[in-house]
Amino acid sequence: MKRFVLIFLLTIFGSSLFGLDRESYRFLDHLLAIKKAGAPELYEDAVIFTFPSTSRRVGIAFAHEGFSTVHWFKKLMKTENPPEPTTGTEKKKTATTPVYVDSGILFFVYEFPEGLKELRYRLIIDGLWVTDPNNPNYRMDSSTGIVHSVLSLPEVYPIDYEKRPVIYSAPAGSLRFMFDGDPGQRVTVAGTFNNWDPFMYELTENYPGHYELVLPLSPGTYRYVFYYKGERVLDPTNPRKVYTREGQTASEAVVK
Repeated sequence: MKRFVLIFLLTIFGSSLFGLDRESYRFLDHLLAIKKAGAPELYEDAVIFTFPSTSRRVGIAFAHEGFSTVHWFKKLMKTENPPEPTTGTEKKKTATTPVYVDSGILFFVYEFPEGLKELRYRLIIDGLWVTDPNNPNYRMDSSTGIVHSVLSLPEVYPIDYEKRPVIYSAPAGSLRFMFDGDPGQRVTVAGTFNNWDPFMYELTENYPGHYELVLPLSPGTYRYVFYYKGERVLDPTNPRKVYTREGQTASEAVVK
């Protein structure tokens, strides 16, 4: 698991568009769904930190890195379509180009190291070192007397990507989709096998929080995503991830 940040999305200063971290693209849909800055959020194997963009510059430093590295938040930009021209002549002359606007959120995504049970950190807000005002949990360091914000982390089990099969156990000529989440949810799967329709195939909750679907498919390579709680989610158990023609990430599996 990577140690450092996943910095991505559309970051604009003036009219310049900075590059996207390709591997971190898997958080794109979730970030765009955030309505306002708030408490740190555990998402998959990462923590999403957000802060209002009314602050000029926000950074974060971690105790397990010796507070030696400051990771700077980025501005989350969202797109808005411009109003359509009112006359036919204007419509012909004007191209519909998305307009990038400030969402009001600064963000930082940190993929935490395996084995780490908690994050101790401090923020740097406009040049001042402070505890995180969005996190009520803090602790004073006995050796320095400095107060750190604290966030407990879930246990993440390492995946042996070399040994884990991309073809899931299923009858010949079919693919088994599996997803773990909160119980009582509606989980669907969409992909190249159904023209990315998010409503056609729903997984069955075999036991609380575990969903499965065996789908008959012809031999070949398929790309897919899950839809969970209204969000587009990659298969967290499948390390094989690719980019579609539309510029989005998708999980990929093979049926033989």
